[in-house]
Amino acid sequence: MKSQLEDILNQVHKGKLSPKEALKRLRDYPYQDLVFAKIDHHRELRRGFPEIIFGLGKTADQIIKISREILKKGNNLLITKVDSSVYKKVKAKLPKVQYNSQAKAIFCKQKKGVAGKGKIIVITAGTSDIPVAEEAVVTCEVFGNDVDRVYDVGVAGLHRLFGEYDKITEARVIITVAGMEGALPSVIAGITDKPIIAVPTSVGYGASMKGLAALLAMLNSCSGGVAVVNIDNGFGAAYLASLINHL
Repeated sequence: MKSQLEDILNQVHKGKLSPKEALKRLRDYPYQDLVFAKIDHHRELRRGFPEIIFGLGKTADQIIKISREILKKGNNLLITKVDSSVYKKVKAKLPKVQYNSQAKAIFCKQKKGVAGKGKIIVITAGTSDIPVAEEAVVTCEVFGNDVDRVYDVGVAGLHRLFGEYDKITEARVIITVAGMEGALPSVIAGITDKPIIAVPTSVGYGASMKGLAALLAMLNSCSGGVAVVNIDNGFGAAYLASLINHL
């Protein structure tokens, strides 16, 4: 890694390579190899946002080692799908990190980065959908977005949604999080001109099939302008919403 970087810098210094061309080459600069993980430090340069750690299935020691290297580079840190016991171990080694217990996400913001152009609103159908919504909120905030929450306004009491109508219309992008029959994104898409990113959750009774019913309902939305991510994927919805908000 070092020799390749030095070679590129030497070429720039000698005038054999323009800064623009050097930046282009560095966009694909080799990853950092920890044997059990290969950290892509330059993902932010290519994609606009740094690499995120998916915590589920990783040991606390692996998470700590990856996190330490990300923080060393000055990048923001986000770790999804981790419980409080893992957080305590990470916090003991990396005191700067914070934890959102509902989202089950560890994060650390070291730099502001490029701010989003508008506001992202995260809406849930019910209170039970909040953990997935909070994962979306934390991700959006780490990615430099202004975020607002509108929770528990599902179709079982639609008047609650219209009580938040003014706030919803101020959004540049809307993330809707719903389980059960997953009808909320269709309703919101029918009353606003903003792009909707729908997140089905695994919340619901037996026939909801752990979120499959909501997923299929959202995919079959009759309202235009609805994109759908996978079940319980608050992170994926936030990533897409943030890309749109930074255009």
